[in-house]
Amino acid sequence: MSVTTLSSHALAQRQPNWIVRLFDYKPFLIAMCLAPALGLLAVFLTYPLGLGIWLAFTDTTIGRRGIYVGLENFQYLLTDPLWWNAVFYSVFYTAVATFGKFALGFWLALLLNNHFPFKSLLRAIVLLPWIVPTVLSALAFWWIYDPQFSIISYLLVDVLHWRSSNIDFLGSPWPARFSLIAANIWRGIPFVAISLLAGLQTISPSLYEAAMLDGASAWQRFRYITFPMMMPILAIVMTFSIIFTFTDFQLVYAITRGGPVNSTHLLATLAFQRGIAGGELGEGAAIAVSMIPFLVFATLFSYFGLARRKWQQGEAND
Repeated sequence: MSVTTLSSHALAQRQPNWIVRLFDYKPFLIAMCLAPALGLLAVFLTYPLGLGIWLAFTDTTIGRRGIYVGLENFQYLLTDPLWWNAVFYSVFYTAVATFGKFALGFWLALLLNNHFPFKSLLRAIVLLPWIVPTVLSALAFWWIYDPQFSIISYLLVDVLHWRSSNIDFLGSPWPARFSLIAANIWRGIPFVAISLLAGLQTISPSLYEAAMLDGASAWQRFRYITFPMMMPILAIVMTFSIIFTFTDFQLVYAITRGGPVNSTHLLATLAFQRGIAGGELGEGAAIAVSMIPFLVFATLFSYFGLARRKWQQGEAND
């Protein structure tokens, strides 16, 4: 009798309690691991986004709580030439800068994927434009574009004697626009190059060896091996690049502050000028919210492009 009682007591002690069983439950464990990250996202992302969307439908100004005005802010934006100018330059800035970053970044990634001396050191140096704080990069370019002390003007005028006067890069709308695009390309190339280099490292060298044995040229190897294999990483990197470029603020604001004559305003800088500097929080929030459809379109375009690529690969494997 005592042996049976002892065995039952020991078995009961060995059975896990409800807390242990709860942590053994996989969905609960996943939720517990995600809870801190979800909390941070809720505090620093979801709440500001929700507040911004709410302010876009009010006439709130700095120092005065606004009231709900519906779509009045958005209706005003549709008649505002500065908003249309910011939309145009935001799309133009994003398209040209993204194309430049991908063309040069992909070329640089292909170079860094080869074997040569001091390869690791050069890869680290390539990251410098991305590591340097944006404001410092902007100040450097602001100095490069200075109408009196520009190093570019010095080389063209005093060294090469190709021009008789200095170039005012930031004094006219289109030179200023292309100057900002050049600065953004310089800063964004490392992100694209290192990301694509990571993708190139995953391609098996045996594919290239087999193609070379079949007599494929360098262009054919790139077209039929490198580019198709890089499509998933290309879609992801392009999505991030478009988002980072379209929402750029620091580089533009530090170099031109939207000038000359508001020609280099992006939607982000115009929203800051109207909402913070101008005090019209509702209008500034509406400008910021107007960026969301463009970002959603860019994200969905890349996502469905990637999904279509996976579907085609699945059909080919079948």
